[in-house]
Amino acid sequence: MSADGNVSYTRDGRVGRITFDRPAARNAMTPSMYVDFTHACAQAAADREARLVVLRGAGGKAFVAGSDIAQFLEFTSAEDGIAYEREMEAHLAALLAIPVPVLAVIEGWAVGGGLNIAACADLRIATPGSRFGVPIAKTVGNCLAMSNYARLVAGFGEGRAKRMLLLGDMIEADEALTAGFLMRIVAAEEIDATVAAIAQTVESESPVSLEVSKRALQRLAESAPDGDDLIRRAYGSEDFREGVRAFLDKRKPNWKGR
Repeated sequence: MSADGNVSYTRDGRVGRITFDRPAARNAMTPSMYVDFTHACAQAAADREARLVVLRGAGGKAFVAGSDIAQFLEFTSAEDGIAYEREMEAHLAALLAIPVPVLAVIEGWAVGGGLNIAACADLRIATPGSRFGVPIAKTVGNCLAMSNYARLVAGFGEGRAKRMLLLGDMIEADEALTAGFLMRIVAAEEIDATVAAIAQTVESESPVSLEVSKRALQRLAESAPDGDDLIRRAYGSEDFREGVRAFLDKRKPNWKGR
């Protein structure tokens, strides 16, 4: 594994596996990992032997704990934010393009970009201590693309989405299950057996029916309005630049509202 971590695709029988491998940083995604991720998703989409694709973070402590913040030091204008969010949407589009059901196995943190990835999965299970959140208002001061906001509302409901975004609340696994974001809470030692059982169920079903239902649900969800003006407002602000510096300096940001 490189110092920047990696994301890889493998297949075990009929189960494809996309693994986020940077455990020393709770699998926080670097730019090169996002490139790996898109490539891994393309491999999964092209693999006609796979009937289920599993997303999982290495190390058992986190799914994906956000994106690498250091890259934001290079941003100089609001248009950098527009380009970044469009690039992130392209990475997520590669995940959404996988024709078979995608299962996210969450052990620990699914935060920021990691929660965006998990929200694109069709099914999600998590260990009891897992936590979910998008604390951008407390940390860097940036924003999400409109489609990511829409997926948070669809997954958690408007009230919980507002708590995560406006208050920086972290949602515990029990509450994520109640919201419907998770299909099941699973003890760590039972994850492999649970994945195998889900895979067995999927393998017994019509692949065409599964793909069509998956595409139909995606189309119903693709109604987010344009939000470029909001992205420019966040990424072009002084607060965003202050948030990035404060995050990397490990200090509290001095927000000024401009």
